[in-house]
Amino acid sequence: MERLVRQMSLKDKLHQMSGDLYTLTSFLPDMIIRYNMHPIPAGHCPELGIPALLFADGPRGVVCGTSTCFPVSMARGASWDIELEERIGDVIGVEMRSHGANYAGSVCINLLRHPAWGRAQETYGEDTHHLGELGAALVRGIQRHGMACAKHFAVNSIENARFKVDVHVSERTLREVYLPHFKRCVDEGVASVMSAYNKLNGERCSESDFLLRKILKEEWKFDGFVLSDFLFAIRSATKALKGGLDVEMPYSWHYSFFLWLSLKLGRVSEQDVNEAVTRILRKKFEFQDVGEDHRYSSRAINCSEHIALAKEAADKSIVLLKNEEIQAGKALLPLDLTQKQTVAVIGKLAEAQNTGDHGSSAVDANHVVTALQGLKSLTSDTDVCLSYDDATSISKATRLASEADTVILCVGYTHMDEGEFLIYSGGDRDSLSLNPLDERLINSVVNTNSNTVVVMFGGSAIVTEKWRQKVPAILMAWYAGEQGGNALADILFGKVNPSAKLPCSFPRGNDDLPYFTKNTRFIRYEYLHGYRHLEHYGRPPAFAMGFGLSYSQFLYSNLTLSADSIDAEQSLTVSIDVENVSETDGAEIIQLYISYPQTVFRAPKDLKAFRRVDIAAHNTVSVFMTVTAEQLRYFDEASGRWQSEPGQYQVHVGSSSQAIDLLTLPFTVQ
Repeated sequence: MERLVRQMSLKDKLHQMSGDLYTLTSFLPDMIIRYNMHPIPAGHCPELGIPALLFADGPRGVVCGTSTCFPVSMARGASWDIELEERIGDVIGVEMRSHGANYAGSVCINLLRHPAWGRAQETYGEDTHHLGELGAALVRGIQRHGMACAKHFAVNSIENARFKVDVHVSERTLREVYLPHFKRCVDEGVASVMSAYNKLNGERCSESDFLLRKILKEEWKFDGFVLSDFLFAIRSATKALKGGLDVEMPYSWHYSFFLWLSLKLGRVSEQDVNEAVTRILRKKFEFQDVGEDHRYSSRAINCSEHIALAKEAADKSIVLLKNEEIQAGKALLPLDLTQKQTVAVIGKLAEAQNTGDHGSSAVDANHVVTALQGLKSLTSDTDVCLSYDDATSISKATRLASEADTVILCVGYTHMDEGEFLIYSGGDRDSLSLNPLDERLINSVVNTNSNTVVVMFGGSAIVTEKWRQKVPAILMAWYAGEQGGNALADILFGKVNPSAKLPCSFPRGNDDLPYFTKNTRFIRYEYLHGYRHLEHYGRPPAFAMGFGLSYSQFLYSNLTLSADSIDAEQSLTVSIDVENVSETDGAEIIQLYISYPQTVFRAPKDLKAFRRVDIAAHNTVSVFMTVTAEQLRYFDEASGRWQSEPGQYQVHVGSSSQAIDLLTLPFTVQ
């Protein structure tokens, strides 16, 4: 590598450090007319035998051309299924290579601080441990076939003000809350990290020596390269290179002329350039021969196997939030396919191809199954009679509801309400509630027909206080991808047993959450957010982090610890028995939280481990999870080190983060 770098001219080196979209004719199609329609190239130099970076975006599937559209990352976060996420990464890798790309910008792991964030759908949830494990799984899957990129580094969670906002956060909060999931992906071997647009404590993330050099490259020993977010991340070529940014994307702007000028003026050295080029070449050549060529072809894109995986992901992502009994011993769901009945499907979103925002993560799928299509397909040869109304007129929809045995009411958001800010659509939410027309529709319909199922679509938490108590059944369907309609139908009629659990808290109101404003230039991120914030301030959620119902019932018992006391270098093994006490095979997501001695200010509890297990009817499984001493440490700003806090801790294991669902045992750290 060193020999090759020595052979390269300065022009060759600067070419490696930026994208290849030099002309207006190449820029317009790939960035404006149809973003990333083709792989976006960077640093192609055949004369020296150096391959190009060929970038393909897409947390929910490959953005290039036509590809398999998976549920958005937040929905997949609700599956809590690490093995599934790795398989999705494998498919994204195969389709990326089949489109001619070798580099996937798919690993979006920004932490959800507040559910009004417009791009919440692109990440997995509000907890750093949960984020890190799912992000690492996606990295593993993709990197069987090419390079993966983890983004956006760091504290990027306001959309409208992303180019100007200065996020101030203490070093302890940064290291304990907003960085561990990135470190988890670095430890997994992710090839690259994308810097964020925003500032961190007054300094642009793309120009931050503290973030990119001190932490990422020196402390974490990251041996990959750092690239900029596209177009507007760099303001100074000198600061960016010195700060640790290696590649400017998607075209050469600052890192061609301005960096050349900085070199001539002595503001940066060629050694700085050599270090960046070495990092880029290292990963290009490391991944040059990765993969299985026989798997990459146009036939692999959106093939039946990949469609089936999209269906499985949707099955495992839809959360059953409420399911009350409508008569003794019988809940409203699942509906019975064998029973003669009339079902009214109401709401325009039932027939919408609603797969998520229309920004840089948008995937063009061959065929998207809507909720209405899925229900029609499932019930076509049965005695279930479907009727539909788009609810343009609430009075008309209510009349239809009054004539039905059961109502399926489809409400929520689209790309117009949230997502990447595109001026004409997307951006951060103005409200956490459904729009007023949806709320009026729900109240009107349920007053007419109490057998109403509300299906919500959206990218993160939705406030339901104005109608939640009146409705017997609620599902959170997210943006469930191209097979979302089939998955929803199967869950409603019991062909699939719901197993998903919330990856973020659903609050009762905006006042229960940390401060958020979408057009600010300055904001301070405090130590607590999400379930940690709600519990600390005594604000019970509507639906807790980790909560989700099933058509099975599970009983937790026999919580045991491998030791009553560990030292600061040991691990603790936790076991618990989980029994399916129902007649229905199901899957349960077991969660392990830790609470602390509280001599140092900490969150009330933190998620430290989780397992998803299939449990047959009337069977019991023993689940084992491990907590390392390193996971219990806190960052001490005075010493600049991670420290162990001696004292008594508590292990909490159960089906959600709320106390009523958890079994607890103490242990001591010496």
